[in-house]
Amino acid sequence: MSTPDVFSPTTLGPLSLRNRIIKAATFEGATPRGEVTDRLVDFHVRVARGGAALTTLAYCAVTPEGGTDRHQIRMRADAVPGLRALTEAVHREGAAISAQLGHAGPVANAASNRVRSLAPSGLPSPFGLRPIRAATAEDLDRIVAAHADAARVAIEAGFDAVELHFGHNYLASAFLSPLLNRRTDRYGGSLRNRARLTLDIARAVRDAVGDRITITAKLNMDDGVPGGFWIDESVRVAEWLQAEGTVDALELTAGSSLLNPMYLFTGDVPLREFAARFPAPLRWGIRLSGTRFLRSYPYREAYLLDRALQFRDAVDLPLILLGGITRLETMRLAMRHGFEFVALARALLREPDLPARLRSDPAARSLCIHCNRCMPTIYGGTHCVLTIDASRAGIEVRP
Repeated sequence: MSTPDVFSPTTLGPLSLRNRIIKAATFEGATPRGEVTDRLVDFHVRVARGGAALTTLAYCAVTPEGGTDRHQIRMRADAVPGLRALTEAVHREGAAISAQLGHAGPVANAASNRVRSLAPSGLPSPFGLRPIRAATAEDLDRIVAAHADAARVAIEAGFDAVELHFGHNYLASAFLSPLLNRRTDRYGGSLRNRARLTLDIARAVRDAVGDRITITAKLNMDDGVPGGFWIDESVRVAEWLQAEGTVDALELTAGSSLLNPMYLFTGDVPLREFAARFPAPLRWGIRLSGTRFLRSYPYREAYLLDRALQFRDAVDLPLILLGGITRLETMRLAMRHGFEFVALARALLREPDLPARLRSDPAARSLCIHCNRCMPTIYGGTHCVLTIDASRAGIEVRP
């Protein structure tokens, strides 16, 4: 079988795409009070105009307590007009758009949401004084149904796809983790029990929308935490998702927003920049001990490829390779290894037009230097600090 051309048209589930390059979800920091803004629309329009086939609206919460904070969009009926303006603007540029659906679980900031956070088991919250509550079976039934409702809202708003967030120790990912999930009921213990919520969500969304919209899932390969979710179990979950026919593709990721976020990003640790976002004395604490949370991992091109290949050997589902993809030769390498799509994040923050530039000049190189100084900008409007002056762009730091 011949290796597909990165820039050849293709399909993903029922969706036709102009090429195989996807903008991975990165929280845009452009939704104050959970509202669509002109800046959010412009963020995705620049990606669409730059040549990516599919751009992803990040972190759309399915319930009030399921957002990372109150500035995250929640998928509900009154959000449809703003979301439709976003999808129509992207479509005018010839690209498709996906909504990432999820429940933040223990990653949610209860103080900001003003609703207590949920986890598989009770644990202290890193974001506030109130402990995180163990979700009840009734909570989980409600959350599963909310994912299905959110997918229906996505269709109404004109999205071409939804991405189910099963990574980074958000709620579904936290249930998969033997470290975070200490339950003794039907949601804990065996892998099948720990995967129940993940499988239930995917099944509910598929049942709700059928083939009217593409369904992908962002699945952790491993958490990067001792005692956490690991590759052998993740491969098995991928096999179950394939057997049930509930998703059209998997985007493979790693790391824990709760316990080890740099495991996903690799590269420089922007400790000073993160600390500057917080008031004293918290700022001083981050400067002194932040490396315990923001650990250092060297960057290398396609740094998730070795792990992702184990999934390519196990399932026939289309796979989306994420992690350190900045060059056309790396994209072609992914295609040769059997990956149908590649997903870019930081490289498209640096250069939204990188796909178009690579198409016109295959020898071109991304200008992203993996400094990760974009990461702390989520608190005031996500951007590459090397290319944009936030004050001139009208970015307002949110409280």
